[in-house]
Amino acid sequence: MNTIIRKVFSVFAFIVLSVFASQCFAESGAASANNTARESRQYMEMMYGIFDFVQKNYVDDVDPAVLYRGALKGMLESLNDPYTLYLDTSTMRNLTDTTEGKFGGVGLSISKPYESTPDKPAYVEVASPIEDTPGFRAGIQAGDLIISVDGTDTSEITMEEVLGKLRGKVGEKVDLLIRRGKNMEFPVTLVRDYIEVPTVKFGTITTGDTYGYIRIIEFTPNTAERVQEALDSFKDTISALIIDLRNNPGGLITSVADVADKFIDSGPIVSTKSRIAYENSVFTASPKKTTFKGLPIIVLINKGSASASEILSGALKDNHLAYLVGQRTYGKGSVQQVLPLSATDGIKMTMARYYTPSDTNIDKIGIPPDREVLFPELGEDGEKEYAEFIKNDDVAKYVEAHPGMTEADIAAFAKTMVKKYPHIDERTFRRLTRNQANRTKPAPLYDLDYDIQLNAALDILAKENFAALVKNTKTLKELQQEAEAQKAAEDKVATTKK
Repeated sequence: MNTIIRKVFSVFAFIVLSVFASQCFAESGAASANNTARESRQYMEMMYGIFDFVQKNYVDDVDPAVLYRGALKGMLESLNDPYTLYLDTSTMRNLTDTTEGKFGGVGLSISKPYESTPDKPAYVEVASPIEDTPGFRAGIQAGDLIISVDGTDTSEITMEEVLGKLRGKVGEKVDLLIRRGKNMEFPVTLVRDYIEVPTVKFGTITTGDTYGYIRIIEFTPNTAERVQEALDSFKDTISALIIDLRNNPGGLITSVADVADKFIDSGPIVSTKSRIAYENSVFTASPKKTTFKGLPIIVLINKGSASASEILSGALKDNHLAYLVGQRTYGKGSVQQVLPLSATDGIKMTMARYYTPSDTNIDKIGIPPDREVLFPELGEDGEKEYAEFIKNDDVAKYVEAHPGMTEADIAAFAKTMVKKYPHIDERTFRRLTRNQANRTKPAPLYDLDYDIQLNAALDILAKENFAALVKNTKTLKELQQEAEAQKAAEDKVATTKK
């Protein structure tokens, strides 16, 4: 009897699917190759038919909202674009929290690959830690992978679910397993705090000469105004300017264009290109007297510098106005829009790609620094020691037992740590101890003891011919053309050898 039922069901399923297929092929055959509108109608009819069939015939009752969300998620994920996705209620709430500027969380800007495979699990990657937050104070870095949140493997859950676990009630703990490099893994427990969306911090650095220092943390509607406040505060007191874009995940294209306009007096700042006419635009510098024209400018970048921060870096570089120091940037050259579908959900979709003044797109390539300065990487022994050091919680225990630590105390403790963990340098221990000792205070504007990239920028300004350095830099177009020519030459040699 069961066999008969199975056969009847199989025949029924075959008939239903055949009807769907015959409809599709009949209409498809009748349509011309470029009749996209008709093809779209065919697929929509198929989708509606399957939606209706599942709702009426699935073994259990099905909430139509579940089918709706699943269809949208699948449709957008099929584009294989990590920046195009369905925003469910939780994600839309998180996005609203960020827009409003305050929420309960751990202070990490993150990304997640679309596809997960056994060889390459889709773990969450830290794009940048937000200053003065639990994640920042714990020493989590751009490029770290979050392997699990509260014991849940992040490769097996969606980005929305990860955000839902990281954000929540202030004062509650969140347990993370962090992977740094290939083999180093260590647990970190963070306590959620109020996270305010930051924008700009500024001050001066005096090492013989006085230099203006502006750290742009994110490009929000208020960033250009805050940058202007910083520039006004410097007036005629500085001999050069350092713009720090490290770990800046981006923000609004209008905001970064307004900031760049303060330094560029003519020509394009950034352009967007799309197959949709209204998404094609050019942001052009307004004719005016620019701020501090002719003043040496160094821009600090690293792999946590993405999107809008790459727009500013590229615009200043292509105009030979700034010298870039640090590490190659992230490489996000696309522009997204958030489109609400209702009061509780929506989609975020890539609508265009942006191009620097030399007409170059840096997506998945990034912007190389004019002077590469890298923080030393831990070797295999150093990675093991660092994992043990974090697990033992040496710094937190010592700082708790020694309140009111001075810089001399911090330096002395770092020396004892080096004896215990000889493959980690003292500077790292001093920084982590200083962060822990000052965890209840705002982070210092800069850390000249630890920051070798900032020190390199100061050395360039003090000791080198800045005008000659900037004049001899190459635009991003020239660099990409050189890279393409080199690759073509290498391919030709490889073909000849065959």
